[in-house]
Amino acid sequence: MEDVKIILNAQDMPTSWYNILPDLPTPMSPPLHPGTKQPVSPDDLKEIFPMGLILQEVSSDREIKIPEQVLEKYIIWRPTPLRRAKNLEKFLNTPAKIYFKDESVSPPGSHKPNTAVPQAYYNKLENTKKICTETGAGQWGSALAFACAQFGIECEVFMVRVSFDQKPYRKIMMQTWGANCIPSPSDLTKIGREILERNPDSPGSLGIAISEAIERAVGDSATKYALGSVLNHVLLHQTIIGLEAKKQLELIGEKPDVVIGCAGGGSNFAGLAVPFVRDKINGDKIDIYAVEPASCPTMTMGRYLYDFGDVAKSTPLLPMHTLGHSFIPPPVHAGGLRYHGMAPIVSKLIEEELIMPVSVPQLETFEAGINWARCEGFIPAPETTHAICYVIKEAKKAKEEGKEKTIIFSYSGHGLVDMAAYEAYMEGKLFNYSLSEEDIEKALEELKEFPTP
Repeated sequence: MEDVKIILNAQDMPTSWYNILPDLPTPMSPPLHPGTKQPVSPDDLKEIFPMGLILQEVSSDREIKIPEQVLEKYIIWRPTPLRRAKNLEKFLNTPAKIYFKDESVSPPGSHKPNTAVPQAYYNKLENTKKICTETGAGQWGSALAFACAQFGIECEVFMVRVSFDQKPYRKIMMQTWGANCIPSPSDLTKIGREILERNPDSPGSLGIAISEAIERAVGDSATKYALGSVLNHVLLHQTIIGLEAKKQLELIGEKPDVVIGCAGGGSNFAGLAVPFVRDKINGDKIDIYAVEPASCPTMTMGRYLYDFGDVAKSTPLLPMHTLGHSFIPPPVHAGGLRYHGMAPIVSKLIEEELIMPVSVPQLETFEAGINWARCEGFIPAPETTHAICYVIKEAKKAKEEGKEKTIIFSYSGHGLVDMAAYEAYMEGKLFNYSLSEEDIEKALEELKEFPTP
């Protein structure tokens, strides 16, 4: 019987993260101070982040050692399995081999604790008593609640209201780990009250929730802010996914032809893809796809501009693909992909034509998720179904071309607390959403005054 799981021993887990910044073909544009429009300095960020993370954000070191205390927490669930989806291959009658890096085995059920744990650790080193954050679908909030519990730090999470209502069990997970979960927009912050005054029924957005979390963190030296995606240090921590996957593929003598991940802010996608991007820079032929919702097409319809990461314009200006910081996506169930911007690193890789962004409609993703569950048994998160949807497209393409291909994708999280989304799909209550060029131009209007990367 052929095993469908490739397992690394604990001693083979990577002990350094990979920083792609020194390997980029051209340098990244720097983040800019929102007031002066000049490049930000580490001192500009120390009010909301611990210095250990700020130094990683700007580091030019190719490898950054993982602290022993972080490795001790990682070992709870890492290394994660690399699995082969043989039943899906058979269902599709494809010559492609499909592998998935199973990040759903972490305590919160997703890839997010790969960065939540080190972020909590570096905050603990600097005596942070409380961390404030935002969350969309709840994966990041759950992960940070778990990580803060591991290091004895108080945690406050602003959860996008539409997801707060759709996914009540995520809130309970956070509370179980000791965190306070608040629907956003809320009446606890100035920006939240302003938005509720304009629209009492606002579904919220990650941009709003980020603004609320930052507002709560600013001005209290014992409180810091944590972000679950987008920033360089977050993507850095997630590279343990791809570094492990490369070791696992080497064990079976495989190299990928296609790498796929869903992308909202960019962390899970970059975590798998960035170590393979290095191989592509060095001459390997690999097709790398970042998959987003058609309802929030940041990469495929947005523009590469400087923009704020939040609605209140409290973050630095970041060079990224964006739909505009005031853009509020439709209330799709893939809450972790409802973000107006994309990580600067991912955006830069698009500009360098090292990766390809694609979008898929909501109904097609749920169809893919159900086919996956019936073939492979695992029920994926709505975010993860976006990657699966494109994996199926690539596997069918391999069949049409008569080519044997090796496809690997990031199984970013399970859907066991997302069953309401599946119920809505099976009852015919979900819809496809699309945006027009006019919608995009309207959302981007106020960015014309900003510098271009």
